[in-house]
Amino acid sequence: MINQRDKPIANPLVVLREEFDDWAVLFNPDTARAVGINPVGVAVWKGMDGKSSLEKIVSGIRDCFEGVSDNILQEVTSFVNTLAEEGFVGFELESDRQ
Repeated sequence: MINQRDKPIANPLVVLREEFDDWAVLFNPDTARAVGINPVGVAVWKGMDGKSSLEKIVSGIRDCFEGVSDNILQEVTSFVNTLAEEGFVGFELESDRQ
């Protein structure tokens, strides 16, 4: 389970194919699984660089889209959890350096 400060990173093997109306399909060649995502999902996907926390990604969504739900952080967290369970997403690990 991820939290708001986790920094998700898109699996570099996954292919993002953008379709009409800003929707897209993610294809994971390792599992042969595909998932359709809406424009907000595309924005989340593109924000998962391993450097940005979920909070930062959600902030960007609020800036780019009108009428964003008050529950957007929970919705994005659930979306990223689902992608992680399917092998589409990993997480940047913090280093133990001091």
